[in-house]
Amino acid sequence: MTYQDYVEMALEENGQTKLILKGEVSIEQSEKIGVVSVVFITKNVQKAKLKLDELNSNKNEDDYYMLYSCPEDTDLTELSHYPSIQITKEDLE
Repeated sequence: MTYQDYVEMALEENGQTKLILKGEVSIEQSEKIGVVSVVFITKNVQKAKLKLDELNSNKNEDDYYMLYSCPEDTDLTELSHYPSIQITKEDLE
């Protein structure tokens, strides 16, 4: 599946909360550190799409945004895949 396929799945009108996560590599005291942050949350599909488009159009080269659709009142660690972004060792070199 492509990035856009995952985004389209998350944009389904299913009443679930939409989360946008940001993955980035920052430099602190000459050391690269991978950081994942929740940057936007809404139940409104159109707002999620607009915000993701805005973030992607203004992002730094190494930033990565992903949209997830999540049920409320659920232990996300029990799902087959929950909101996360992988930052590899190669990203930190």
